[in-house]
Amino acid sequence: MKLITFTIGDNTSWGAVTDRGVIDFGVRLAQCMGVADFLGAGPEVQREAARLLEQAPADYALGDVCLSLPVPAPGKIFCIGVNYAQRNAEYRDGSDLPKYPSIFMRVADSFAAPGQALLQPFESNQLDYEGEIAIVVGKGGRRIAREDALAHIGGLTCANEGTIRDWVHHAKFNVTQGKNFHRSGAFGPWVVTADEFPEGYADLRVQTRVNGETRQDDTTARLMFDFAYIIHYLSTFTTLQPGDVILSGTPTGAGIRFDPPRFLQPGDTVEVEVSGIGVLRNVVEQEQ
Repeated sequence: MKLITFTIGDNTSWGAVTDRGVIDFGVRLAQCMGVADFLGAGPEVQREAARLLEQAPADYALGDVCLSLPVPAPGKIFCIGVNYAQRNAEYRDGSDLPKYPSIFMRVADSFAAPGQALLQPFESNQLDYEGEIAIVVGKGGRRIAREDALAHIGGLTCANEGTIRDWVHHAKFNVTQGKNFHRSGAFGPWVVTADEFPEGYADLRVQTRVNGETRQDDTTARLMFDFAYIIHYLSTFTTLQPGDVILSGTPTGAGIRFDPPRFLQPGDTVEVEVSGIGVLRNVVEQEQ
């Protein structure tokens, strides 16, 4: 199912998108507080949701609601850097392929909602795109074995791990500043639950388009650290919780890698499309 958080009028709720429209789970599944809570719920709640998905009339048309981040306030947002093999070669530093994943963290308000504007800040004109697949944790845990890790995925969503390029070089050992400007990235439009990927996650395609031009195009078959390893590795040092979000890395083709660089400008439309999920679309605006 496609899980969303949305507003309509003065009300905020969550639910699922169907061919008939939006089913309001906030009203119909009162035992769950939102998408994260639902992903961590037991089989009885999951079965009730499936029944509603089949039988309940739509509460709203999709076009009548305003989409929020599908998980509005994740407890933790991890980002995996340089996770496609050719991305390492882009750095042209002669380094070997990494032994362990590179990891940094983002805050929730660095992401715009689906359809909401990405903001080019006053401080830089180097806003860049990074199309990615984001994992949303369903079953939490600590020290999760790699062979058990995929069972901890609640679902997947599209992400644009937007970056302010000059600001990632402000510090000697981290990229935090350049990765956390307000509304510089986005994720959504919904979380597609794990049961919608019966063939697994080994060959999902991610594409990024700017104004209709394809800039990034690759598949998870070429990840250096697959989803199972990422979950296993992260859970070694932290306890993963339902609703935590893990951005799995971006392919080659970000704007900084062109000569000259092709950074985003106000008015540009960025689309991130992932097979089995859909399209995340945002327009760039100058911060006011």
